[in-house]
Amino acid sequence: MNGAPRRLPLLERLARRFGPGAPLGSLRGQLLRWLLGPLLVLVALNTISVYRNALDAADVAYDRSLLASTRALAERVSIVDGKVVADVPYVALDSFETDTLGRIYYKVTGIKGETVSGYADLPPVPANVPRSEAYPALVRFYHANYNGQPVRIAALLQPVYDDSMRGIALIQVGETLEARRGLSNQILFDTLAWQALLLLALALLVWFAVRLVLQPLMRLKIAVETRKLNDSSDVDPTLVHKEVRPLVAAMNSSRSRLQILISSQRRFIADASHQLRTPLTVLKTQAELALRECDRPNADPQATRAALREIVHSIAATTDSTVNLANRLLTLARIEHGGDADGAAAQSEPASLRDIARQVGLEMAMAAVSKQIDLSLEADSECVVQGQALLLHELIANLVDNALRYTPQGGTVTLRVRPGAGGVLLEVEDSGHGIAAAERERVFAPFYRAAATLERNPGGAGLGLAIVRDIATLHGASITLDEAAGGQGLKVTVTFPHT
Repeated sequence: MNGAPRRLPLLERLARRFGPGAPLGSLRGQLLRWLLGPLLVLVALNTISVYRNALDAADVAYDRSLLASTRALAERVSIVDGKVVADVPYVALDSFETDTLGRIYYKVTGIKGETVSGYADLPPVPANVPRSEAYPALVRFYHANYNGQPVRIAALLQPVYDDSMRGIALIQVGETLEARRGLSNQILFDTLAWQALLLLALALLVWFAVRLVLQPLMRLKIAVETRKLNDSSDVDPTLVHKEVRPLVAAMNSSRSRLQILISSQRRFIADASHQLRTPLTVLKTQAELALRECDRPNADPQATRAALREIVHSIAATTDSTVNLANRLLTLARIEHGGDADGAAAQSEPASLRDIARQVGLEMAMAAVSKQIDLSLEADSECVVQGQALLLHELIANLVDNALRYTPQGGTVTLRVRPGAGGVLLEVEDSGHGIAAAERERVFAPFYRAAATLERNPGGAGLGLAIVRDIATLHGASITLDEAAGGQGLKVTVTFPHT
């Protein structure tokens, strides 16, 4: 039917149930299912095996009893006056039925195939029934139906002879299967009862063992849940088993990294608030000055207009500095999370440093022309690196911007991209005043500014090299600061690993 749900194949259902991404559910439940499930199958197989072995033993016992009855009857077969006769008293038949708890049928067949005694219509021996190897007698056992009832028949070949003749007589004794079935049912019920008790006992032991084994995990859960927020100590790995301790170690390591990240963010927020407070205070002061100029009585309109124009220019400069600081802060926060502009993790891909450097050079060309600085690019090869093109653009832009900002008018800034012994080299060299060797490591800290740069550009944010360092670290690159050629200026070298 079209409305009936489509039944998934067995392998697909198993993949959805146990494959990657499948809901895990309860660990205790899974352990009980995986332990008791196979155990139930093994108990069932063992029950079948025990039952079959018991039935085989019962058949052997009953066949032996049936053979004994057949031999007892064969001992009464003899030759009298040239004929095979069977002296079978009713007392003997009664004893047969009493011993076997079933109905007995017999038949004695003479040397020539004639019926000597018993039930003439007793089923004959099938042609394909082999002789039993369990007994030295020439006996064969087979199943048949007689008078609408299943019977088990033993057919014994008995030699008979006297002085006048000799030959082989056939003695058949059959019994109904009520006793065998009764014994089989009793064996089955006894086996099922004992196996059920065994399974119940094993299930209780497994449940208790699983509960006992999972107690350390519950203690670990309680220890983690009851920890205070300001508790930065590691969780004791001895609370759990040896196999779970790597998980506890990984959890402690993750918690340590999280604490470091939280501490870093707290410091960053404190520094950012401190850095933003100053330009906002300046903006507020400038706005109050503008209002005071407007409200001053008997003021010269021309002087007021000139004062307001100067204040507005100051407000615009302060606003530009504040916007630049805010953009740098957002960039630094985004890089620390290793993400793109939308906050999602960007995918690394091959990127050409030469093309990115050429694009940055074109963007910075007007700033270089306004300061009469010679900005040049030296890139002979494409130099492909693995990374995020947007962040690489930000790295090069910050280095070039710093070089243009702190290079005097008429100086030079050179941007190079070339292969090196340790990888792909990105170099930005300027003819400015450089950075003292004692401060070259400290300038990578957020908001730190070298003394020489602070004197020449007090409006900087102190985040450019911090952003460069974080982007380089994100791409597995190293960064070094050296003197430029000729001993004047600064050369920044970023070494990217080979792709």
